[in-house]
Amino acid sequence: MTMMVKDPGTRIDFEIDWAAAYPDGQAIVASAWAVVPDEEGGLSIAGSAHDLTQATVTLATGVAGHVYRVTNRVTMSDGQIDERSVAVRVEER
Repeated sequence: MTMMVKDPGTRIDFEIDWAAAYPDGQAIVASAWAVVPDEEGGLSIAGSAHDLTQATVTLATGVAGHVYRVTNRVTMSDGQIDERSVAVRVEER
């Protein structure tokens, strides 16, 4: 799992490119993002979007010293469902 570092006062975009995993021309038809743990003042999803091959999330806030799992779950045009996660460590920078 990939690890990234984020300051609690920043908003950052993170993107997953699903095209390499599905090279046969399949497209993303639905995308959902989740953050665990869900806690007061914790890492939050400020926005999200997707196109045919990429899913993007905007992450905000977070408690310094905490680590969160951010998961993207997509449904592809052929009905397959897949997900990927990234760990986000929040630190004052």
